[in-house]
Amino acid sequence: MSQPTSSSPLSQDELKTLVGQAALKYVIPGEVVGVGTGSTVNKFIDALATMKDQIKGAVSSSVASSERLQALGIQVFEAADVDRLSVYIDGADEIDPHGNMVKGGGAALTREKIVAAQSKMFVCIADQSKLVDVLGAFPLPVEVIPMATARVIRQFGAIGGSATLRMKDGQALVTDNGQHIVDVTGLKISDPLQFENEVSQWPGVVTVGVFAHQKAQVCLLGTTTGVKTLTF
Repeated sequence: MSQPTSSSPLSQDELKTLVGQAALKYVIPGEVVGVGTGSTVNKFIDALATMKDQIKGAVSSSVASSERLQALGIQVFEAADVDRLSVYIDGADEIDPHGNMVKGGGAALTREKIVAAQSKMFVCIADQSKLVDVLGAFPLPVEVIPMATARVIRQFGAIGGSATLRMKDGQALVTDNGQHIVDVTGLKISDPLQFENEVSQWPGVVTVGVFAHQKAQVCLLGTTTGVKTLTF
């Protein structure tokens, strides 16, 4: 792909393609790769297909990614069948200058956190619009057990957030795990680790979309001048 010029900047879709291709350098031949979920990860999956004969396969964080991998001829393993992954490659809705992230826009945050936890390295792939000074500009996804949804919404209200149940086709969205998603706005998450610890303890919360315990070690950021590598 040609480099951008002042008169023809790369589109967001082209930036996603660039970082998806750049992530291939972190894939170790002969091993199983951790693969996330979302539009940017789809670009990585497409790129990964070009070296599918060099890897054992992948562990995926969602049904959608598993189906895409399998359609391209990449074997998908269950997370429980793989002891340790050398790398997990996934996108982010937001990432701060320390590698903390907000994830879950694609409703796969719980499985993403599980796969990230069994990976030696987390490589985040994102376009430059995802880099923020403080987490909170993007609605924070929280996966909750349905019977706790109303109470969790009230609990976020008590700390200054505005939470709403995520809908799809006129009904509450149901995750791959059979749960609901609450999206929270109005928060400034200045201490991501403390916030993740606190909200994770609320009864009914399955997973909060702050990734501070499983933060990124590397971020491949698509910019108007190409791919910028950030390390944390």
